[in-house]
Amino acid sequence: MEKIIKLFKNIPTGLNFFTGVFCLAILTLIACTKDTNNNNDVYNSIKPKGKKPAWGLSITPQMQTVIETLDTIAPLPLHLLTPEQARLQPSAADAAMRVMHNFNIAALPVNVDTVGREIPVTGGTIHLRIYTPKTGKPIYPVIVYYHGGGWVIATIDTYNSSAQALAEKTGAVLVAVEYRKGPEFKFPTAHNDAFEAYKWTLNNASSIKGDTTKIAVAGESAGGNLAVTVSIMARDSGVHKPIHQLVVYPVASDDPATPSKLLYTTAKPLSTPDLPWFLGHYLNTPVESANPLISLVNANLTGLPKTTIIAAELDPLQTEGKTLSDKLQAAGVNTLYKLYIGVTHEFFGMAAIIPEAKDAQNLAAAQLKKAFQ
Repeated sequence: MEKIIKLFKNIPTGLNFFTGVFCLAILTLIACTKDTNNNNDVYNSIKPKGKKPAWGLSITPQMQTVIETLDTIAPLPLHLLTPEQARLQPSAADAAMRVMHNFNIAALPVNVDTVGREIPVTGGTIHLRIYTPKTGKPIYPVIVYYHGGGWVIATIDTYNSSAQALAEKTGAVLVAVEYRKGPEFKFPTAHNDAFEAYKWTLNNASSIKGDTTKIAVAGESAGGNLAVTVSIMARDSGVHKPIHQLVVYPVASDDPATPSKLLYTTAKPLSTPDLPWFLGHYLNTPVESANPLISLVNANLTGLPKTTIIAAELDPLQTEGKTLSDKLQAAGVNTLYKLYIGVTHEFFGMAAIIPEAKDAQNLAAAQLKKAFQ
């Protein structure tokens, strides 16, 4: 109410009643728009209850609140669970939604339409969710998106907020891929599904209003790995390559003793002991962890598209994301790397409550839009 009262002072004197009301309505709309675009009040309202964890003394208040909430709804480490149990346990995305509820934070508006498609792949079918901006354009750039979860857990629902944000912020059709996972489907099933979904998108772009001359790949964690491997597979098989790859805290190295794996061993929501658990359920044998499709830092990276890599400080995967960036640049690939301080693995989709996530999404969207131009 105080803000509305102040608006009266901005109305010129000498106006009749109706003109004054009209001016007030316009000023109110402007004020509300500014409030919507500036979430500082919302972010500052989020306060953790306890002390910062020993593994994350730089953690932001918002990120700490998510981790504290996750501890209350998913107290058991993933590596102590079976895959079936891990899939039932609430995720970091669930914790973020709980934080929004606890602090009365409204969900961001949805400005995309979604539709599901089942497509054939070798040995079965997989599901796609297609996000289309509500702008009514006849044709859009395309992003093929791969969710995280270590090739074992999580779904496109878990990562819906990331997919929705990328589609809205880039004005692109986004195809989220529900690839098959281990232990039911072992390596390289998820990688092959990812590539077949990419090829399906190329071959069926007209049916989803997609422009194949403006196609990118994107993914988080294990999905970030898949995005890069799709580019590698496209290059090696002569298929039309993506023009950009967005890679968010990717799985990229089988080295068990990288600096970040040693420093953030007990971090949450991803800890260092979780990593061999994921690989153990997806790989056929431990030696497959050295395969260049898993350990991307050992792959031939020449000729890959321009790349954006987004990393989290408090993440066992931090080092390998930076190493991948360095390897890409050494291979002649134009690469932008951005490390966000004070946040953990899985922060990217939490823009409603974590300011670093909002910045990361805006950076990713800007890089993708530049590529589409």
